[in-house]
Amino acid sequence: MVNVFSSMSVPQLSGLARRTALVAAGMGVIALVASLALGYDLFGLGVCLGLAMALGNFRLIVRATAKASAAANAGARRPLVMNTLGRLGLISAVALGLAWLVRPFGFGAIVGLALFQFTLLANSVVTLLRDPSMQGTTGGEQ
Repeated sequence: MVNVFSSMSVPQLSGLARRTALVAAGMGVIALVASLALGYDLFGLGVCLGLAMALGNFRLIVRATAKASAAANAGARRPLVMNTLGRLGLISAVALGLAWLVRPFGFGAIVGLALFQFTLLANSVVTLLRDPSMQGTTGGEQ
């Protein structure tokens, strides 16, 4: 995924981040309202927490990717990958710890993390398909 981000321009990353944040906020509101209506308050709050943690991590990834792609040194990407993996590990540990301590809240956080990743993947695909430089590179055209 980091390679995909490094091949995108800054305006593409900005648009991707904006769309993903808006969709994630909408999903958080829907999850919170639905869970409150159904009586699962902690689950809805957990979904919002998971979405917020994933969005914060994504913002840090975008910032670090922009900085690494601007650097001429190809070795600048290794710390980027290690920092990203460390943050993902920490976020996963927090979500699993919450699921162990307060099941509905923790499972909501895990669902929020998964929803954000699905949203990010879908928005990344849309961004890449809209890029004119990616058109006609399917291999079937000569």
